[in-house]
Amino acid sequence: MYDLGSTFGNATVAPGTNLLVSGPPLSGKRRMALDVLAHGSERGEGVIVVTTRDSASRVLNDYEALVSDPGSVDIGIVDCVTKHQGRSARDTDIVKYASSPEDMTGIGIKFSEFVEEFRQERGVENVRVLVDSLSTLLMYSDVQTVFRFMHVFTSRIENADAMGVHIIESTAHDDETLNTLQQLFDHAVTVEADGSVSTTIPGATPDPLER
Repeated sequence: MYDLGSTFGNATVAPGTNLLVSGPPLSGKRRMALDVLAHGSERGEGVIVVTTRDSASRVLNDYEALVSDPGSVDIGIVDCVTKHQGRSARDTDIVKYASSPEDMTGIGIKFSEFVEEFRQERGVENVRVLVDSLSTLLMYSDVQTVFRFMHVFTSRIENADAMGVHIIESTAHDDETLNTLQQLFDHAVTVEADGSVSTTIPGATPDPLER
């Protein structure tokens, strides 16, 4: 089981679970998602972040600020931003680069490589995955394409007995788009503009977010 930490009242979810975190800009949903991952790092679990909005260096800086021993964190970042901005970059042990948020094939390949590395080379069994965010994918592709990609992506998380946390901007899309994508996820977490949180996760009693 994956313990979600104090952010969600120490509720747990089964391996293979995928959560959708939705809310408007500046509501605190990204910090909530990172807190869930950081709780896993404190327990010796691995972390994979697929970032379509921020560079890997920004993600790493933000994440390391949340953990007690940054040097011990097993983390892999799939950066879909840096090359898209025209900057050259080579894959490292920590960062793998996709060409852009539109390159879903590349994103899937880099993610799968990290999953295999964590299991085979790093000996990490439990892995938490963050996708930030689905809204950026929808800027470059239509909802049917994103749905098909995320169907495969969430299935990979399920098959690996990992746990996925996926962020979407609730105010950037119509209800039909949101309802279509929500079908892919086991539980929903909704963050309102005032920081209040509601969720379908059994046993979870999240506190209002501080903004």
